[in-house]
Amino acid sequence: MRKGGTYIALLLFLVLAILQGCYSFTGGLLPEHLKTIAIPVFDDRSGAGIAQYRSALTKGLVDKVDSQSSLRFTPSMALADALLEGTIISFSDTPSQLSSKTERAMTNRITLVVQVTMTDRVKKKLMFTQSFVGFADYYSGNYVAQQQAIRSSLGQIIDDIFNRIISGW
Repeated sequence: MRKGGTYIALLLFLVLAILQGCYSFTGGLLPEHLKTIAIPVFDDRSGAGIAQYRSALTKGLVDKVDSQSSLRFTPSMALADALLEGTIISFSDTPSQLSSKTERAMTNRITLVVQVTMTDRVKKKLMFTQSFVGFADYYSGNYVAQQQAIRSSLGQIIDDIFNRIISGW
């Protein structure tokens, strides 16, 4: 019985090793006629005074799309096949864990919400409109950790938007 289990495990390993290369994000669900994309700097309507993160969000998304997809970034909205527009809708920095002794915040949570719209400019149709949320916790009172939590939240949003663009998830 032990010998049969070894053969099954070996066979399963070989099948998985062969199938590993069969899945790819290349091409995804993007229509073939979309070759270029314009991504203007995201707006900030959060009212939280975080306008400095608009460019970080936009640049991160441009870099990811340009380096990990078949789409090529163009700064010209007039020449782009697709247009991706986004707005930071909300930003919050709220207590997430309270100390049982002092009832003060031990950790805070950064939460960012971004609304994104992608338009196929060739066929003049809306591809999607969706909200994306990123969040991260940090130790209260630690400015460096707070900034890292903001960057982490932005990274989550960039990854989620990219996945939506490429695969329709």
